[in-house]
Amino acid sequence: MSGRNTIHHVAAWRINLLRLVFVTLVIGLGWRLADIQVLNPDFLRNQGDARHVRQVPVAAHRGMILDRHGEPLAISTPVHSIWINPQEFDADKKQLASLAKIVGLKATKVKKKVKQNSHREFVYLKRRVTPEIAGKVTDLKLAGVALQREYKRYYPTAEVTSHLVGFTNVDDNGQEGLELMHDDVLTGVPGLKRMVRDSRGNYVEGGEQLKATKDGQNIQLSIDLRLQYLTYQALKETVSQHRARSGSAVVLDIHTGEVLAMVNQPSFNPNNRRGLKSSDYRNRAVTDVFEPGSTVKPFTMASGLKSGIIKPTSVIDTRPGTLRVSGHTIKDFRDYGQINLAKLIQKSSNVGVSKIALAMKPTQLWQDFSAFGLSEATGAYFPGEAMGSMPDPQKWRELDRATLSYGYGLASTALQLARGYMVLANGGILQPVSFIKTIEKPRGRRVYSTDVMKQVVSMMEGVVTAQGTAKLAAVDNYRVAGKTGTVKKANRGGYTEDRYLSLFAGIVPASKPRLAMVVMVDDPKGEDYYGGLIAAPVFSEVMTGAMRLLNIAPDDLPSPQLIVAGKQS
Repeated sequence: MSGRNTIHHVAAWRINLLRLVFVTLVIGLGWRLADIQVLNPDFLRNQGDARHVRQVPVAAHRGMILDRHGEPLAISTPVHSIWINPQEFDADKKQLASLAKIVGLKATKVKKKVKQNSHREFVYLKRRVTPEIAGKVTDLKLAGVALQREYKRYYPTAEVTSHLVGFTNVDDNGQEGLELMHDDVLTGVPGLKRMVRDSRGNYVEGGEQLKATKDGQNIQLSIDLRLQYLTYQALKETVSQHRARSGSAVVLDIHTGEVLAMVNQPSFNPNNRRGLKSSDYRNRAVTDVFEPGSTVKPFTMASGLKSGIIKPTSVIDTRPGTLRVSGHTIKDFRDYGQINLAKLIQKSSNVGVSKIALAMKPTQLWQDFSAFGLSEATGAYFPGEAMGSMPDPQKWRELDRATLSYGYGLASTALQLARGYMVLANGGILQPVSFIKTIEKPRGRRVYSTDVMKQVVSMMEGVVTAQGTAKLAAVDNYRVAGKTGTVKKANRGGYTEDRYLSLFAGIVPASKPRLAMVVMVDDPKGEDYYGGLIAAPVFSEVMTGAMRLLNIAPDDLPSPQLIVAGKQS
């Protein structure tokens, strides 16, 4: 009997113990449930979010670069980049090989990248891939491999505007040209989204927007793409035909100072920059300086007229075609004898223009040359723009003054020289140049009288005639004022005898100037190297097209022939 009571007591104790354990578990679970649901509801939510929810930056659209008529020169297109979370990446040997093949990498390189970044949650595998590649990667359905939406810069006009527009890097930041110059305006502000990832690491469509993106602003350039194409083709053909080292050309609107066209040769394709060096990217028209040679003779003439040393009716004795200065001989192409100022410019007499400079005070000549904008910034603020240089007049010898008069001993860029010709064309006003389309004419400052400028421009018209040095610069039905330059290239020992810069600078129409253009061809090969033979035809081709495209009225139409009594007269 006592044994039966003992067994019953033990069984009751066990049952009570089980009851106690069960009640304790229920209370514990209830407490845990209350803790999760009521007291600390954010804990598990945060833990889940930490694994599946991310705050993802949303790329902002970079602003477009447009020409003056709205034609796109630089646009951004949406693309995807492939990235890996090394902590979640899981792929067998076959899958790894497939992934590597799709993105164009070796499997060992992919594996190494994952291993080296094992402590990170994000590492790019391939930036800015084509939609086809992005689709194939998605189809692999690999854990830890995902896509991120970005933008890729594309340049529709490629080589034609490359030196001017420049380009961006892989992160869409401006690196060269106007992309760099206006990077702060073109660059937008990225947004932020809270997004959910699936088990493979891909973001689910939708998400909560935390911060709105602010797209970059578009900029509209002064460039006329029609003139840009025309100038590019003409210069490229000339540089190729004469096997020149390089070339630059600039077209300016005289009224506004806008750059309507600016090209360089050789050029490059900003959409594919493989194998290029940093030197290939520079915009030579604004970064490279050169001695402008005889293209500055109109500046010397203007200085002489302004000072009163010469008058429009003056005659200069250039006999016998040579002039000894400081032990050096200055030569003309031939003995032009006694010539007036118009013929001096037409024949490009070094002797004649040297005599004008030698009759002037060094400081006066320096100031008058500087008035054309030489050795100062153009106001365009292009990245890497060179200032040019003018020699110190306090240290000038007579020879320095003489050689300066025909363009040796100073340095200028193509853009600076074109700006100087703008002063001639718009009646003595020096104004800044601009790569941005302008609405109002910018303010300039008067540096010469209108009368002096008109007198010099009239003399320059003789250069573009059958008797001048640039008959090939002529534009049918338009009066052209210009000046050639054929400059010996400098070397360590002085100047070479067989390497030249071929130059032409001109204004059209001469009676009511609208455009100024400078063409520079560096080191043409062969027998032809004069500016009138190499650079002048580029001017003629471009300006002939420009007059038509801009609908500029002719100022040199042939006189109508009268028919009287059956006869022409």
